[in-house]
Amino acid sequence: MTTTAALSTGERKARKDGPGAAPPTRRRPGRLRRAGLPYLLLLPALALELLVHLVPMVIGIVVSFKELTQFYIRDWTTAPWAGFGNYALSVDFDAPVGEALLKSFLTTCLFTVLSVGLCWLLGTAAAIFMQETFRGRGLLRTLFLVPYALPVYAAVITWAFMFQRDKGLINHVLHDQLGLTDGNPFWLIGDNSFLALLVVSVWKGWPFAFLIIMAGLQNIPKDVYEAAALDGAGMWQQIRRITLPALRPVNQVLVLVLFLWTFNDFNTPFVLFGKAAPEAADLISLHIYQSSFQTWNFGAGSAMSVLLLLFLLVVTGVYLLLTSRGRKATDA
Repeated sequence: MTTTAALSTGERKARKDGPGAAPPTRRRPGRLRRAGLPYLLLLPALALELLVHLVPMVIGIVVSFKELTQFYIRDWTTAPWAGFGNYALSVDFDAPVGEALLKSFLTTCLFTVLSVGLCWLLGTAAAIFMQETFRGRGLLRTLFLVPYALPVYAAVITWAFMFQRDKGLINHVLHDQLGLTDGNPFWLIGDNSFLALLVVSVWKGWPFAFLIIMAGLQNIPKDVYEAAALDGAGMWQQIRRITLPALRPVNQVLVLVLFLWTFNDFNTPFVLFGKAAPEAADLISLHIYQSSFQTWNFGAGSAMSVLLLLFLLVVTGVYLLLTSRGRKATDA
């Protein structure tokens, strides 16, 4: 009986492994492992994003609803609840705090428009010029990218020394060498501080626009320009009819990135002017810093930061909506 059972087992095994038998199902532990690998690789970046951005953002929103001053800095959780009082104080444009915030906001808007426009204009002009083949083109490309490669603090500190009134290089060239000014003007205080800040911002920002535009120009076939030249199109007509329309997707992203970087720029005015910027160059990022760490009113400073975040989110959303509609209309 045991032999019969053994034969039956052998026969079943032979039939199972025979030519007509169905292939055995194999487990694939590697597939699950490969599917989870991207999430495993993204885990460090997600953890850093959570710790560096999301958690401080949530804490800042909570602080904006508290009367957090220097008296509660030891334990901010014990600060009394203020509700929307900090927001009401920030948007009360008839009061000194709201009036100063509104003026700083308008100054930042003007500064951002001029800086982004000049960065885009210089970057586009340089990128188009660099498409032509000539001796020394590689050297010029490298020199154009130097401001973007330099550390921000080192570059801005150098500009601060150059803008000094008595011993600065700017006044030496403008007054002593060229005679364009009557005396040695102040560049880091007064109304000229806005112009000085704009010069530094454009100097360190336009190489990024140049780099992005130059990369976008590589996707435009040269045959299109040759055909346009044969049809009698000049340089300006080629730029208007071929280059700018082809660069529209690149410019949409570039302008948005430059806008966010410039509007939120804190390092440039802080290093150039110190903790207290002149009234003419009082950008909103430095203004919020002063409201928080100079007056020790962290609740009001946090409320201003949240309002700034909401403004940037609204502007970004509207910009993306308009550009997407324009892209769909162009494709149609």
